[in-house]
Amino acid sequence: MPGGIRLQALTKTYGRVSAVDGVDLEVAVGEFVTVVGPSGSGKSTLLRLIAGLEAPDVGGVWIDGLDMSRVPPHRRSVALVFQDYALYPHLTVVENILFGLRVRRVPRAEARRQAGEAAEQLGLADVLDRYPDQLSGGQRQRVALARALVRAPSAYLLDEPLAGLDAQLRLSTRADLLALHRDLGATTVHVTHDQAEAMTLGDRVVIMAGGRIRQAGPPQEVYDRPADTFVAGFLGSPPMNIVPGGGVLGGGAATRVGVRPEDLRVDDDGPIETTLEAVESLGNETILVTRCADGTRLVARAAPRLGLAAGDPVRLCPDPERIHLFDANSGRRV
Repeated sequence: MPGGIRLQALTKTYGRVSAVDGVDLEVAVGEFVTVVGPSGSGKSTLLRLIAGLEAPDVGGVWIDGLDMSRVPPHRRSVALVFQDYALYPHLTVVENILFGLRVRRVPRAEARRQAGEAAEQLGLADVLDRYPDQLSGGQRQRVALARALVRAPSAYLLDEPLAGLDAQLRLSTRADLLALHRDLGATTVHVTHDQAEAMTLGDRVVIMAGGRIRQAGPPQEVYDRPADTFVAGFLGSPPMNIVPGGGVLGGGAATRVGVRPEDLRVDDDGPIETTLEAVESLGNETILVTRCADGTRLVARAAPRLGLAAGDPVRLCPDPERIHLFDANSGRRV
């Protein structure tokens, strides 16, 4: 593959634990791929293998079409941005940005020019003389991005760069990341545990669990057609309702049946009789936690201000076009 990143049968074990287990993945030139999964799923190890900070036991990494097997981290055309930003506390913003350029012995005037352009692009021009402890979390994150930017790498590897930010700042910084990616058109692999981050940033989203890729594809496609019960239950908040087949959602005995909360509507003539266990009012919507007579719990997303309370009877109607069927044994979509 000319340019981009290719991973083939990539495997890394620690003792008896397979952190990354036979991963095959291609990231096209200019593509933004988000990798998401629970803690311990192998996503950060995958990033370290691409960067060369870990060596695979089996398989290989290709960057720009070149085999990286014998290429040390500092010679790989990638820039890695860590969750904790890894800024030097004794250096100013501009000195942090310049550090890598000086290591590579870029002429002073050219290094200053590149650092200034990166700082301007990321809105750091007014804080160049400050130290990291004088910056907000969002500013520190942008300094780390600027330091990566001046390397002009073939690919950016982002390891949970927004994890330390509060919810409001994460939202605005996501928009900044997307704008930066549009400007640069750079190949990017972004690791996160945040579903919203993965869904909104990625051209493709890769779901990992147990060191393996469970599904990869455009975010909406993965959400609408999860490959198995793990993906179905992992993506979405609240997660998909998944119940045994032959019960309140129908289906055969050899299946498990799923429906997302937004695809269960409150309907006085609905076929599913339930009793409200909890009402979670979020202002713009209401989450209804219900219990059926057979003990099945169903969660529905509804409009705000319904005037319902725990203990009230509620009838639900699933959207028949949005029912998902999975094999009861393998968990795979059928």
